[in-house]
Amino acid sequence: MDKMSIQQEIIAAAPAAMQPLHNARDLTAGGKQASIQLDDKIYTLRITRAGKLILTK
Repeated sequence: MDKMSIQQEIIAAAPAAMQPLHNARDLTAGGKQASIQLDDKIYTLRITRAGKLILTK
């Protein structure tokens, strides 16, 4: 098993309480889109009509 697989297994096995949980509807303030900043880049989180999430740069 390679190092990446081991890390993925550890993350998957971690209790949900250890991972931050954010409601997409809260992030979009009840709308359909939100801007998310990571370092110097801005991403757009969009909720589709089908209720799926799309994250674009």
